Amino acid sequence: MKGNLAGLMQQAQKMQQEMQRAQEELANMEVTGKAGGGMVTVVMNGQHAVKRVSIDPSLADDMEMLEDLVTAATNDAVNRIKETSAQQMSGLTEGMKLPPGFKMPF
Repeated sequence: MKGNLAGLMQQAQKMQQEMQRAQEELANMEVTGKAGGGMVTVVMNGQHAVKRVSIDPSLADDMEMLEDLVTAATNDAVNRIKETSAQQMSGLTEGMKLPPGFKMPF
């Protein structure tokens, strides 16, 4: 029993270190969301901070369409961050014997 507890503690420490490393990597990554066939792009980091927005000049005359495309590109970037985060974090729990339905706090 004592060995199992020590092993669990080591496993938890290792996982905590790996989670911290993964979170740092995610914070430093950049993703690009696109809309309108690339007419609008939004570059966002892993902390959901918008870094750059690029808009095709031909959209300047249609404000409603421009607003929709900026919204769509931003949402695309957010979804890409979510997907990347989920993939990275799921790799951390591989091989661990977690109870069924256990969800990590992310």
